[in-house]
Amino acid sequence: MTDRLLRAGWPSSVSRPVVTPIQPSVVYASADPDELDAQYEGGAKGFTYAREGHPNAEVLAGLIDRMEGADGGIVTGSGMAAVGAALFGLLTAGDHALGADQLYGRSLRMMKEDLPRLGIATSLADPTDAAAFEAAIRPETKMILVEVVSNPTVRVADLHAIIAMARARGILVAVDNTFTTPAAVKPFDFGADIVIHSVTKLLAGHSDATLGYVVGRTPDLTQRMRVFAVTLGLTPSPFDCWLAERGLYTFDMRFARAEATAAALADRLAEVGGVRRVLYPGRRDHPDHNRVAGLLNGRPGNMVSFELDGGREAANRFVRALDQVAFAPTLGDVGTTLSHPASSSHRALTPEGRAALGISEGFFRVSVGCEPETALLQAFDAALDGVN
Repeated sequence: MTDRLLRAGWPSSVSRPVVTPIQPSVVYASADPDELDAQYEGGAKGFTYAREGHPNAEVLAGLIDRMEGADGGIVTGSGMAAVGAALFGLLTAGDHALGADQLYGRSLRMMKEDLPRLGIATSLADPTDAAAFEAAIRPETKMILVEVVSNPTVRVADLHAIIAMARARGILVAVDNTFTTPAAVKPFDFGADIVIHSVTKLLAGHSDATLGYVVGRTPDLTQRMRVFAVTLGLTPSPFDCWLAERGLYTFDMRFARAEATAAALADRLAEVGGVRRVLYPGRRDHPDHNRVAGLLNGRPGNMVSFELDGGREAANRFVRALDQVAFAPTLGDVGTTLSHPASSSHRALTPEGRAALGISEGFFRVSVGCEPETALLQAFDAALDGVN
């Protein structure tokens, strides 16, 4: 037996770790009630309970803050938790929220089903058509939710016009910057009020951490979202935060490599028989190519979508033939992934609803990774030859 107390504290050291330590502690001890009061009231910096924040989340938030030109960002347990913190943390019954009609599938569900259930009216409009978007604004519209580049159809929103019309009416604009990342767009530079990320995707980059991030232009907006996130326990794992921090240090290199390969893949797909259309913002035949320079800073990104002739049968043959590429409903991994929105992200929509968005049974989205360009093109060539 020993008479030493179980919780002995951290060792002191004149040196410091180069890699951020993982701190899994759920609870943090304070010296006395006055010190605890000071932490809660903002007079002292510290941690209390992991649901309210922990060191690994703070380190990660600070890194993304610097990328976005923000301050005080909130890391959440998933990208959808970040979307939820913005919508539910800032809207109340009687408000109206306007969303882009090509949002991520779960964001669409939140707009169509969850907000109305709580008395918040919603509607959707085409973010590439400024006139149509403006026509959908109501007197009670309090927030607009838009993705800079839509998932999965890679259409580019007319963000300048949307933000201008929102600011003229005092409407908040929340921008999901997951596809584009701060490498292409910093939404606050364009006047956005809220920036959202699924950190799970390109920022973390290795498909081993599930996280989100949300921040407001003003401390008040961020605090209102933080209170909601803490109350509901949208808490991130310290280990996932540590993994995402590691991933961020190679983000610039990964993004540049994947973007270059994506451009080559889009060009190759456009030359292949049996491919009905290719959507990549860097190609001149993309319907929103004119926005790549001014809005996307000349960075069309790593996402390529295309449509095969032959419907579901051809889609099944293609996926089976492309056995070197992961068929998975995700994006942003260090390896290329292929997704089929009709059977994954947008499966909840009716066939008519998917058709209205241009999503057929032959429609695919490719998240290009960091493989050698030649090897990836050869894999796609072989799979398409098999289908044709």
